[in-house]
Amino acid sequence: MGQRKQKVAIIGGGITGLTVAYYLQKEIRSNQLPIEFALIEAKDQLGGKIETDYTDGFVIEKGPDSFLARKQSAARLAKEVGMESDLLSNDTGKSYILKGGKLFPIPGGSIMGIPTKLAPFATTKLFSPIGKIRAAGDLILPRVTEKGADQSLGTFFRKRLGNEVVDNLIEPLLSGIYAGDIDKLSLMATFPQFYQVEQKHRSLILGMGNTTPKPKATEHKKSKPQGMFLTLRGGLQSFVDAIENSLQAGSVVKGVGIESVIKQGDQYELLFSNGRKEIYDIVIMATPHFVTRKAFSNFSFVQSLDEIPATSVATVALAYPASAIKQDIEGTGFVVAKSSQHTITACTWTHKKWRHSTPEGKVLLRCYVGRAGDDDIVYKSDDEIIQAVLQDLNSIMKIDQDPEFHIIKRWKKAMPQYVVGHKERIHQIMSEAEKEVPGVFLAGGSYEGVGLPDCIDQGEEAVKKIIEYNKRR
Repeated sequence: MGQRKQKVAIIGGGITGLTVAYYLQKEIRSNQLPIEFALIEAKDQLGGKIETDYTDGFVIEKGPDSFLARKQSAARLAKEVGMESDLLSNDTGKSYILKGGKLFPIPGGSIMGIPTKLAPFATTKLFSPIGKIRAAGDLILPRVTEKGADQSLGTFFRKRLGNEVVDNLIEPLLSGIYAGDIDKLSLMATFPQFYQVEQKHRSLILGMGNTTPKPKATEHKKSKPQGMFLTLRGGLQSFVDAIENSLQAGSVVKGVGIESVIKQGDQYELLFSNGRKEIYDIVIMATPHFVTRKAFSNFSFVQSLDEIPATSVATVALAYPASAIKQDIEGTGFVVAKSSQHTITACTWTHKKWRHSTPEGKVLLRCYVGRAGDDDIVYKSDDEIIQAVLQDLNSIMKIDQDPEFHIIKRWKKAMPQYVVGHKERIHQIMSEAEKEVPGVFLAGGSYEGVGLPDCIDQGEEAVKKIIEYNKRR
């Protein structure tokens, strides 16, 4: 008799679930594994937070618009599904901090807000002389972090560089990635590399300067620097579509959500939103943590998921004719200092950063609203959101026309917050899950990184766990 195939349910069709499906299928085909899988998504389309709009020839990302080039798993997956020729780097240019109604260029040589060049930092008007002197204290301060100890990003950077540099540069740059409060976000779960730099070099300024790659001698001084980010010419939705099209027919189920999970011996009975029940040997939960919490409500390992808060944000895209912008600014966008009285938290001049996104003679502005502890704006009407965003933009850009169209996308409770202790919390949850529900694996943005490459990494790791678990069985 032939060996019974192990049935794998991949719950959640965002980039994590798609990665699991793609690489699991590859392993099954390469090694003739007795495994079959189903990728099950509650919405009617795959992609999770990836959504691209193509109104009037624009390429408008409603969620993430790119990924870090240095984290290679995303580009590698794009190449795997035949999209290598569609990979694009961002155009570089000045970026700004909006503080007190004025735009200040981000000082040259800043790495995530940490100064690595003296002259730009000394001459910027973003900080007071006292603030600059306090930041320079990093050069002589001893290490402020106990080995292996977690603390908030805010606590760490305030000790090293002082409040002024943190509030006016580091906070708007770093908090935007997680839509979080840096005085609550975990250093070890979000940017452990800064802890490692301090441990090795003592001074952040000296350490970042020593570890930042120097321009190659062969590079022409006037050559344009390579962008740090990559995206796809046809938008990130084209990436999702390419992965989906590579999956075997019948392996993807859309419009069906997970309701509950019941353990039956060494298998799991899944109840779906359409009333269907099915038994699986292995379950990958590539869903937001609160979805996993609900589905496994009868199990104790999920209780600690309640300790992971989530913030709501919205993206607001505005399309204009170029003639509407009466006070253009050279650059690719700005982030907003928290002390500023503005609704928006950041704005990308998308037509300058991603030229493929915008038809000739048009302008595309992409703004962000909502932050940890202050996301009420996300729940207001479209008209209220647009009015607040235009008021902020007009204070610096002088726009004299209404947008040709706008697109608002609300992401409610979509940004998990990696608060202090997050890594230990996740380790505990995973360890308890391994004992209580062997064969169930958690992956995705709620756990070990919110960026696309981080989620892809987790998807690849989940496939390794599936293969290993199947061998043990």
